[in-house]
Amino acid sequence: MNIALIAHDEKKQDMVNFAVAYQPVLKKHNLFATGTTGMKIAEATGLDVLRFRSGPLGGDQQIGAMIADDKMDLIIFFKDPLTAQPHEPDIAALIRLCDVYQIPLASNMASAELFIHALRRGDFDWRKVIHERGERG
Repeated sequence: MNIALIAHDEKKQDMVNFAVAYQPVLKKHNLFATGTTGMKIAEATGLDVLRFRSGPLGGDQQIGAMIADDKMDLIIFFKDPLTAQPHEPDIAALIRLCDVYQIPLASNMASAELFIHALRRGDFDWRKVIHERGERG
């Protein structure tokens, strides 16, 4: 599965901690991330992470393009709800695309852990079937 990992500045350490804790599950999948988040995850875990630009420089839109092209299966986006983000329209567009294309989106540690445990159990296998059939999610 293709999984995007995104975190606002105040949540990057939480994302690194998450990636370290769930490295055995994450290493079985294709990982994508925005700039600094991806670098920090790769450095802390040794996981292979394809990095896009940082969010404010278009990284959120690059991931959104993958969603629109049916090339993304899960988004884990640790948002900072207490800090205004200069690229808020890009974030809103990314969330909208997840809703339009039925892409699961975890926006905090609690929902991310639920998704990662479901992923480990194979509960996301329906996404693989859709890809094999060439259908949209």
